[in-house]
Amino acid sequence: MSQRRALIVGASRGLGLGLVRRFLECGWDVTATVRRPSEALAELSATGPLRIEEGVDIDDDAAVLRLRTALVEVPDFDLVFVVAGVATQAGTPAALLPREVATATFQTNALSPIRFAEAFHRRIRPGGLIALMTSKLGSVSLNRGGGWSSYRASKAALNTLARSFMGQHSGADWGLALMHPGWVRTDLGGRRATLDVETSARGMVEVLEARLGQRGCAFLDHTGQTVPW
Repeated sequence: MSQRRALIVGASRGLGLGLVRRFLECGWDVTATVRRPSEALAELSATGPLRIEEGVDIDDDAAVLRLRTALVEVPDFDLVFVVAGVATQAGTPAALLPREVATATFQTNALSPIRFAEAFHRRIRPGGLIALMTSKLGSVSLNRGGGWSSYRASKAALNTLARSFMGQHSGADWGLALMHPGWVRTDLGGRRATLDVETSARGMVEVLEARLGQRGCAFLDHTGQTVPW
């Protein structure tokens, strides 16, 4: 079997960095993108085949196009995983949130990942995957307590856009996975979270490796359980 290749988008720290580390440990060839140089990511170059692309902001269509051009000679990927996301003023109720903050959250968390997927879906090998980092908070049916309303809405929008995207590419020979990483101790998840980055990343990599070769769109957590829409 030829070496598996992953493109991890948003890998400077947290879950993105953890995923790069775990994929390298599992023998994958990894291309990782960051907006700005990351010393922690650069240090992983000693552990396996890692290519780092800097200056990539998923909200910048020109930057995404430059990335696609820069990778034109790189073999196609088994996995493209868009990890990047924001939770700006997530605790502020939507009715009180500045409109520009709500708009920016929606753009980064919902629209930009789909635009990136559209730009790169032709770079997926047959039987490969596009993965998008979502959250159980984006589940409409599980939303009983409220809170983090703008973040919830942006992830629910991502889930809906992803299903539409998959429907528009219903004949594709690749699949799409929406991944809930669990409640992880990152800048976004906070110190009280129940999982460390290593545990979440290990689980997601196992789930994604098992998902290779399957078509359609699935909403899964880091243990492989299906999350209700």
